[in-house]
Amino acid sequence: MDELGRLDELPADYRAALQQAHLVPLWPSLRALLPPGQPRPATRPMHWAYEALRPLLMQAGTLTPIEKAERRVLVLANPGFGPGSLQASAAMYLGMQLLLPGEWAPSHRHTPNAVRMVVEGEGAYTTVQGERCPMRRGDLILTPTGLWHEHGHDGTKPVVWLDVLDLPLVHYLEASYHEPGGRQAVHGAASGPLCPEGLRPAPGFQREGGRYPLLRYPWTDARAALLALGERRPGEAAVQLEYVNPATGGPAQNILGFHALMLRPAQRLALPARSPAAVFHLIEGTAEARVGETTFRLAEADTCCAPGFTPVQLANRSADRPAFIFVADESPLHEKLGLLQTRSVPGASFPSTLDAA
Repeated sequence: MDELGRLDELPADYRAALQQAHLVPLWPSLRALLPPGQPRPATRPMHWAYEALRPLLMQAGTLTPIEKAERRVLVLANPGFGPGSLQASAAMYLGMQLLLPGEWAPSHRHTPNAVRMVVEGEGAYTTVQGERCPMRRGDLILTPTGLWHEHGHDGTKPVVWLDVLDLPLVHYLEASYHEPGGRQAVHGAASGPLCPEGLRPAPGFQREGGRYPLLRYPWTDARAALLALGERRPGEAAVQLEYVNPATGGPAQNILGFHALMLRPAQRLALPARSPAAVFHLIEGTAEARVGETTFRLAEADTCCAPGFTPVQLANRSADRPAFIFVADESPLHEKLGLLQTRSVPGASFPSTLDAA
């Protein structure tokens, strides 16, 4: 049936009785909840230019001291969720955070998972559960659910990073809260990879303990790995690495997925329409992102968002330099829920078996 009954077709006294009993008829809203063919996402294609964002972030540094902010962040808000929204997609929150020299963002822990992708500056650090993680451009630092973390700055210039959290999902589940804490005692510096590629520790014939054995993923390592992978696989279109938990081989965190992508000079890469929303943050180079029918020109440190079920085309606008892109998406969540799909053609029929890639 294409046309279902509307709420205003019901008698006024019947609607009043339903309201009094805290009951709602399903059929007027059924098509909105279960649209035909594919979802109708609130997430819109969006582009946040760092050139426009940065002056406003620096102004926030003069207007609001860290003691009044706790975390000095400008949220990258997707207007599809309404005025004043604090989310980029259904499950992803993005924020640009500023820490000035000498500042300390106090220790706390919270239920949402977070990662930090460093955008500019040096001299700052994040201490996670007593492990001090230096923050350098392109580094990815995890602050998983329930772990104490704080930020400090011993350098001389501002440091900015992109926060990516699963906050919208955790808030929707009514499970979002934080606990304040005191300064952490540092018991070590962030360690590098536990073992060479393809190997992982198994002490006493058991799997390595600890849910998050690696908290800092240096950009120098990821960049070198992308370049090496591109040379070893010259015929492969997508030069892409996934940030993984070295103890399990699975995603670095449970809800959101994180990747590093390299576009060769002048390369164009067509991505399929996938069910999860995705965020693309340009670490180095110049690029273009076509999200559905919308095209964004990306400069370094720019960020854009693609709704789920939307084809994306990425292009490197440089003929002689690679472009490096950080990608965050909702794929681990979709996979856990059995919802992960890949469609080569938008609007294709519902697959009999959901793709796992």
